[in-house]
Amino acid sequence: MGNILETKGLNVGYGPIHVIYDLDFEVPDGEVTVIVGPNGVGKTTLLKAIMGLATVYSGQVFFQGTDITKLPPYERTKLGIGYMPQTGNIFSKLTVEDNLKMAAYTVNSEKTYHDKLEFVFNLFPRLKEYMPRAAGTLSGGERQMLAEGMVLMREPKLMMVDEPTAGLMPKLVNDVMRQLEKMAETTGLPIVLVEQRAKRALQVGDKAYMMRGGKFTFSGKADALANHPQLNEMYLGAVDTVQAVKE
Repeated sequence: MGNILETKGLNVGYGPIHVIYDLDFEVPDGEVTVIVGPNGVGKTTLLKAIMGLATVYSGQVFFQGTDITKLPPYERTKLGIGYMPQTGNIFSKLTVEDNLKMAAYTVNSEKTYHDKLEFVFNLFPRLKEYMPRAAGTLSGGERQMLAEGMVLMREPKLMMVDEPTAGLMPKLVNDVMRQLEKMAETTGLPIVLVEQRAKRALQVGDKAYMMRGGKFTFSGKADALANHPQLNEMYLGAVDTVQAVKE
């Protein structure tokens, strides 16, 4: 199985603040790739670089074998890169139905729109019940469900999900992770999952990266990292010099 996404020698930051250093990253097609590590080590910055939302100083980003390093974000979306940011991922004052409609703005066929809607409802049946409700009235877990559904309405070829369990209660954390597992199993969609809750995230993933100071300190099978005798030490020791940069 080939890689749907790769970065080579990627150096990224915000203005003069260098966050990511010489990063080589690979996302196999059809698998869940997990990036773990505490806040401030560059995880979100990597997703933003892939999406065209951070400054790439040097290096390259390849999607399906094509160099997209200089493409603007909207062109990357057209190619099939779906991105679910940690915050600001729904329109809270709009209804659930209107959120899903907004997400499908590129769809010009009523039939295609309804086909996509049914696909999302099959994955997340509760969204069908909540269609008339304002998105802002949903629980944290339900909002994440809606955000995932919105990305799927655009029929992505790759989905990047940033900290989907941030701020959620433990029960909701498991709900959100189960949703991601179901989505991966049902669709076969390659997913990049950035998550602080390392042990739970590694249960979902096929491949895993541990990040520290803008670099990877581990890359390999998710279960190999999950069962690593020094996982807690590796994780807790991963706070480094880029703490001051908000991802």
